Amino acid sequence: MGMKYQKIHACPNDCILYIDEFEEMHKCPKCRVSWYKVKDDERSSDESTKEGPPTKVLWYLPIIPRFRRLFANKDDAKDLTWHADGRNYDGMLCHLADSSQ
Repeated sequence: MGMKYQKIHACPNDCILYIDEFEEMHKCPKCRVSWYKVKDDERSSDESTKEGPPTKVLWYLPIIPRFRRLFANKDDAKDLTWHADGRNYDGMLCHLADSSQ
């Protein structure tokens, strides 16, 4: 569909994302776990853990282009904003959107 995404490497224990000031690190500063996967048959030395696939990858999907695509069609935009614009509220619960939660 041509929608863009960004892959961001993350700590396996969900401590940090390896972006900005953590981009050059090879271990998590909080839990000291390696950024890269370590094979079972290899020992975990510093040289072997600085290459290979990351242990966890976050797929960031920017929301603004998705909203633009949803609201690009006039009929779809009308249906998407019905809860806020087109609903008649007479004090009776006629739809789930009429409740307080």
